[in-house]
Amino acid sequence: MEEQANQAPDEDLSPEILRRALKAFKKRLKLTRLDEDSRLGRGALSGGATGTCAIQPPNQYPLAVWEELRRQGKIRSSSHGLYELPKPKK
Repeated sequence: MEEQANQAPDEDLSPEILRRALKAFKKRLKLTRLDEDSRLGRGALSGGATGTCAIQPPNQYPLAVWEELRRQGKIRSSSHGLYELPKPKK
């Protein structure tokens, strides 16, 4: 995993790698949301989801992969190294 994270940014990013990275990102986002929603100690009257929308991407893929996905519009940069899914178009 360490070698993959240190790849040179000029290497070709195959569509397969981008697809797998996006799938891993979505899975981590889903699990983070579930973890936040199931947390004890939230207010008794606060219903609904917490609204977690930005996460740090999985470190199994280099930063160049996340920047390419951002460039393609499949994810968007939030702040401080966090990424989120773009807002759905109506």
